[in-house]
Amino acid sequence: MIPLVLIPGMMCDARLFTPQIAALSGDIPLHLAPINRTDTVPALAAEILANAPPVFALAGLSMGGIVAMEILRQAPERVAKIALLDTNPLAEKDAIKTRRLPQIKKVQDGQLHAVMRDEMTPNYLADGPHNAAHLELCMEMALGLGPAVFERQSRALMTRPDQTDTLRAADIPALILCGAEDKLCPVFRHEFMQSLMPRSTLHIVQNAGHLPTLEQPEETTEALRRWLEAA
Repeated sequence: MIPLVLIPGMMCDARLFTPQIAALSGDIPLHLAPINRTDTVPALAAEILANAPPVFALAGLSMGGIVAMEILRQAPERVAKIALLDTNPLAEKDAIKTRRLPQIKKVQDGQLHAVMRDEMTPNYLADGPHNAAHLELCMEMALGLGPAVFERQSRALMTRPDQTDTLRAADIPALILCGAEDKLCPVFRHEFMQSLMPRSTLHIVQNAGHLPTLEQPEETTEALRRWLEAA
């Protein structure tokens, strides 16, 4: 089976995919691609391509999906199939750009913990019995990456390109997956992506928000496995 490159979301690391890594690593070569060294989406994509296998399956969640779409734009011949989880193919709206600048200033002033706690993580999860543990993990990942990564990733998201033409041109097996209660990248955005891609499948995960890899790990892993095994 071809290798799978996994790209985590903003202020997340490989632990975002812990259940999937545990379930899939015995069968599939896995590559974890950080997105924390540069401050534009094209540069982040180019860095991943420089270190990725010659041909691979590609899965990204949230900002990871945004970078995955740019990888597909830059090197479509290397992406055998793509999974886009809880993400957005559009350029950032001006209203959201405006909100990012004060966040960056707060983080520069030493308030990363407060910004993550008060402005970021409240939008991540649907109601569930394990939310406290998931939120603790999100904070650990964010604080481990640190304020400089928050600023670089925020600036990359602010200037990201629109990828609708990229998706229209992608004649490869595609999984479009999201939590039914995702507040950041809602279901209708994924229905739009599915409508653009001729060989895509849409999977909505019930009782999950923006992080179905953690909130509903077994269902998310099974959807990824079916996509990986599809011709």
